[in-house]
Amino acid sequence: MARLRDLYKAKIVAQLQKEFGYSSIMAVPKLEKVVISMGIGKATQDKKYIELARKDLTTISGQLPAVCKARKSVSNFKVRQGQETGLKVTLRGARMYEFLDRLINLAIPRVRDFRGLDPNSFDGRGNYSMGLGEQSVFPEINPAKVEFQQGMNITVGTTARTDEEARRLLSLFGMPFRGQATSKPIE
Repeated sequence: MARLRDLYKAKIVAQLQKEFGYSSIMAVPKLEKVVISMGIGKATQDKKYIELARKDLTTISGQLPAVCKARKSVSNFKVRQGQETGLKVTLRGARMYEFLDRLINLAIPRVRDFRGLDPNSFDGRGNYSMGLGEQSVFPEINPAKVEFQQGMNITVGTTARTDEEARRLLSLFGMPFRGQATSKPIE
């Protein structure tokens, strides 16, 4: 079983139940899914960029990404309707916990000039979104073989009703939010 899932079941549920006064264990917020997406604007000029990004995203997530196509033509961006412009992958279950563990403990500390994640990037319903400027912060990607730097958006979906509950849930998992005294998960 994933390390973060064990931590959630053993300690985080009890901690959140005590802090927010949930009457049932089923009311405690939990992680639902993690969505990783890449917008590849260079793919309009050359198809090799989408293949390189697909290979990297597959390596990072452990799952084959879905290809996103343009919904309408935009002449200023040289995009035609139906053209492949991005990739996305949705992780759930054990893969989600494994990815989140690698993101928190390996990838985020490798980001250059990192000063903490923005604690206000919640959407009002308990989902958190963040962006990474390059894929080479993940240890699975060999920086010497990267042909072009590609950013990605990561959205963590939770069952929390408020941003405060979701922020506390993610901070207990070890998400390093800016302005926090300690960002280590409970042990």
